[in-house]
Amino acid sequence: MGRLRRAIARAIDPEPRALRGPGVDFEQAERSLLDLPRLRAVAAAHRERWATAEPFPHAVIDGLFDDAVLQRVLDEFSTERQGSIVENLPGHVASKRSLRDEPGRVGFSTFVRFFLSHLNSIFFIEFLRELTGIPDLVSDPWFDGAGLHETLPGGFLDVHADFNFHGAWFLDRRLNVLVYLNHGWREEWGGCLELWDRDLSRCVTKVVPTFNRTVIFGTTDVSFHGHPEPVRCPAGTTRKSVAMYYFSNGRPDAERSERHTTLWRRGGGGVVEG
Repeated sequence: MGRLRRAIARAIDPEPRALRGPGVDFEQAERSLLDLPRLRAVAAAHRERWATAEPFPHAVIDGLFDDAVLQRVLDEFSTERQGSIVENLPGHVASKRSLRDEPGRVGFSTFVRFFLSHLNSIFFIEFLRELTGIPDLVSDPWFDGAGLHETLPGGFLDVHADFNFHGAWFLDRRLNVLVYLNHGWREEWGGCLELWDRDLSRCVTKVVPTFNRTVIFGTTDVSFHGHPEPVRCPAGTTRKSVAMYYFSNGRPDAERSERHTTLWRRGGGGVVEG
């Protein structure tokens, strides 16, 4: 799988352009992020695999962003600021922190906000539309459940399906985009993203959350995922990611359901909301 992803990346951009120097500035980053022909090429290269992926539509894309851009995001990454959220829900989530901007309180650094604004932009939304075929996507400047996510050693996120409506706008949740920021992450450290089948009988796909790997997947009541294996990374290391969610006003009839919060895997089968 890894060799195939690298081959696709070389076919799209045989000589990837690296931004040189000790740190990328805003102008350099903008030129890289707004390379629209490359975004269209990436979407085209992954479109067919998106539609046929198991256990539900998804794409795993290595090198979607310039390394230097993500390195600066990582350098400024912090979930320990005022307003951070610590999540511990017995049996479901442990030792997870998250951070977002909120009305009246600044959470993100300036460059992190700049990068997330790109992910909320019309340009990135058009890339997502070309990849997935989902029309009329809406980004979320409120970062409802999104933003910077960090799991500490011993932490985990059990298998679940996500809440299906935006908390303020009542829009249908359609896509998750996860951008990983972990240099040299090893599978034996745990914390791998797992995509499970609809009856929760087995993990079908496992993704190592390594640096500059982006995972995009459709959000429905049966898109079960998580990183249930506790993180066992070395001291001083944590599992870091950027999480972004996208919505639409309506969805296909086959995917409709009553509004709900997170649907957690339940021991003995089935799910429990909470």
